[in-house]
Amino acid sequence: MSKSSERRRALTVAGVAAVLGFGGWEAGSRLFATRTTRPKVVLGDGRNGPPGMAWVPAGEFLMGSDHKLAQPDEKPAHKVRVSGFWMDTRHVTNAQFRAFVEATGYVTTAERKPDWATIAPQLPPGTPKPREDALVPGALVFVGTPDVVDYADTSRWWRYVPGADWRHPQGPGSSIDGKDQHPVVQVSYEDALAYAKWAGKRLPTEAEWEFAARGGLEQATYAWGEEFAPEGQQMANVWERQQPPPFPVVSAKAGGAAGTSPAGTFPANGYGLYDMTGNAWQWVADWYRADQFRIESQTGRVPEDPQGPASSWDPSEPGVPATAPKRVTRGGSFLCNEAFCLSYRPSARRGTDPYTSMSHIGFRLIMTQEQWLAGHV
Repeated sequence: MSKSSERRRALTVAGVAAVLGFGGWEAGSRLFATRTTRPKVVLGDGRNGPPGMAWVPAGEFLMGSDHKLAQPDEKPAHKVRVSGFWMDTRHVTNAQFRAFVEATGYVTTAERKPDWATIAPQLPPGTPKPREDALVPGALVFVGTPDVVDYADTSRWWRYVPGADWRHPQGPGSSIDGKDQHPVVQVSYEDALAYAKWAGKRLPTEAEWEFAARGGLEQATYAWGEEFAPEGQQMANVWERQQPPPFPVVSAKAGGAAGTSPAGTFPANGYGLYDMTGNAWQWVADWYRADQFRIESQTGRVPEDPQGPASSWDPSEPGVPATAPKRVTRGGSFLCNEAFCLSYRPSARRGTDPYTSMSHIGFRLIMTQEQWLAGHV
């Protein structure tokens, strides 16, 4: 690197550090901001940070939850440290994903003939392979039920629909016309990785995602605080907004789930990030282990930038092998409700087949400070 390039880089780093509110900086991305009750919102403007992204300062936090609403896989709360990073302020939208597809010709998982080798590990051992003509492109769609049903059987309100994909989230008769700013859904983990590579970003780790979702609030129940609807204000797109009817009832008489809302409809959290919970689930990088937080808490040290486990383990689905490949999804969606799904909390987590596309799963991406400087110095 020439002396002039070195000087430009030093000035850029110093300028970014000043904008981000640091009195000093360390090499790499370990830029630690002083924790305050209300963080300073720092948005990239194309000069001092990537546009459309917000800065999440490095720090230490309690990951997971011991709250009465917490599920076993969220426990126990344990200390974790993460480096600073830039994060998309909103979900990746239909318009953004369309630009990617038009630029690359990419074909999503849902638009391809299903690959039996990726399906079989998610099924009971010995399940016979279906006829070739039954393996048709499509995706899982929430269809609801006409009446209240036993929550133990999710197949009552989900259906594999041939022809469902990101352009047709509910199937061939649906479209995303007029929904450019809605989160793209019906995208698999594989699709999210392909988009990330094209965009020069990456999926967040589970620790990075939760730290960002909390917005500087240590162990708050929701991304905005302790009250679900402070002063009666709706803070996220979840099923409660549709009451009545009770989940998962959908009928002409009773109404039902409205689906996604435009990204950024509800207030941002303390870091300037919208829809970190509700609206659409979000893929993150880690493999899913139901006992991962217990394992991390027993190491006797505070993990720094944990990358998650080396493989999956989830014994919760009857008939599905506990070691079936699953990636973590976070944040909940417009289908989450108090009776069935309380996943619109920062600590809530679940495992999802990385090749599965569903009508309520999308993603957002992050970028390190080094990545930004490398491309803009």
